Amino acid sequence: MQVSLLAQDLKVCYNLQDHEDIILKDREDRMSMANVSYQSTRGGESGLTASCAILKGLAEDGGLYMPSYIPKLTISIEQLAGMSYQETAYEVMRLFLTDYTEEELKHCIHSAYDSKFDTEEIAPLREADGAYYLELFHGSTIAFKDMALSILPYLMTTAAKKNHVENEIVILTATSGDTGKAAMAGFADVPGTRIIVFYPKGGVSRVQELQMVTQKGNNTAVVAIHGNFDDAQTGVKRIFGDREFGKRLAERGFQLSSANSINIGRLVPQVVYYVYAYARLVRDGRIQAGDEINITVPTGNFGNILAAYFAKQMGLPVKTLLCASNDNKVLYDFFKTGVYDKKREFILTSSPSMDILISSNLERLIYLSTGCDAKVNKKLMKELAQTGAYTVTDEMREKMADFESGYATEAENGAEIKRLFDTAGYMIDTHTGVASAVYRKYQAETKDATPTVIASTASPYKFSHSVMEAVFGEQGDKDEFAIIDELCIVTKVPVPRAVEEIRNAQIRHKRECDVDTMKETVAEILGV
Repeated sequence: MQVSLLAQDLKVCYNLQDHEDIILKDREDRMSMANVSYQSTRGGESGLTASCAILKGLAEDGGLYMPSYIPKLTISIEQLAGMSYQETAYEVMRLFLTDYTEEELKHCIHSAYDSKFDTEEIAPLREADGAYYLELFHGSTIAFKDMALSILPYLMTTAAKKNHVENEIVILTATSGDTGKAAMAGFADVPGTRIIVFYPKGGVSRVQELQMVTQKGNNTAVVAIHGNFDDAQTGVKRIFGDREFGKRLAERGFQLSSANSINIGRLVPQVVYYVYAYARLVRDGRIQAGDEINITVPTGNFGNILAAYFAKQMGLPVKTLLCASNDNKVLYDFFKTGVYDKKREFILTSSPSMDILISSNLERLIYLSTGCDAKVNKKLMKELAQTGAYTVTDEMREKMADFESGYATEAENGAEIKRLFDTAGYMIDTHTGVASAVYRKYQAETKDATPTVIASTASPYKFSHSVMEAVFGEQGDKDEFAIIDELCIVTKVPVPRAVEEIRNAQIRHKRECDVDTMKETVAEILGV
């Protein structure tokens, strides 16, 4: 009787005859479904609200927060096919972030996905040579990290108000090139926050580095470490795990949080664009609702493809998740053998955001494959920390059967970038090149004709030197911006605003440090 009366009230208030069923269903779902809570993959915490998990970023025991269950989509694909990106985001995210009110969540969504993106679709699909490239690089920093990091500041500041947090929130982040700039762009001059980004000196593209070191904002700090991304990521995790340092910060009015994909507030928004892509294929008549698709994702830290896995668990008809690696093929070897072994040479490639040997988000999949047994997961993560490797059981591998894996060498990556440009006139970046090359090999080997979405994770302008070299040969010591201008001529795609902004921008951040002095550097920046 209560639901029926609520429905009558809604009809009067909204007078939206065409959407009555959607509105009513939304309210019924919120009244009937159990709230999703969050717990650590290592067992130390449970029962947290979504807003609390987002605020904390990393669990106190070093684990990652996971939802108590993965909710199912509550509206049909046909309904989703008629929705904007913002509307789709609400339908997906409300199922995970159950302690955010409708008003709060819609405010976050509409504040994030606005004119910062250079296309109204936010994440357009581009068909090229028989595959669908999901362009995730139309945000303010021309990389897929914008898709989640545009909304994370709003989710976090809303969470701070909901949880009566009075301390200043310090976002501490390691980056392999894209997260840092996207996070700083999102948090720059946001009241009540500061952001400190560590990146590997010499381990990112020139454009990536310039985007970071020219970042404006009185609350931003960028530090180049003398090491690789894994060193930066491990150092950040170590700081989070240092309780004495955390206490010291709290006494001075600071509270640490993370903008890395270890934060559940990063992962949930990434689920949205896979649901949106499927709905777009249905809307455009490329597939029928219920048809299966494959999704290919270039990945190093495993967060982007894990989001696709979440989308499948929510009910999206996905047949195969193809995990694409570059020469640092630790994930490829894991899926082929069941052994995760980081004890190998670290290779610098032209796809630096994938130059990772410790894939943090894989822990979430491991946790799920154990049947959410935190003790087993904790044991495996301890083995990784102590010995550099762990082995999963055959039963666990069976629960990962949705995944296939492949890798592309530097030569294969370059050849695919050139092939696609020559045959379809479509230029892709070096990370998308890895995914495209892996997909083409998979297709040739399996003859699988399932429609495939390839996550296109960055603009080619972010890696202009490498893509121009792949297509037209050695670029030598040409100025980076001269190459960018040539790229504009050959692709007839305007130079993105994000690149033009750094052409003559002032270098604002010059700090460097050794890996073992990262904590001291944070203390110096914060003045504690």
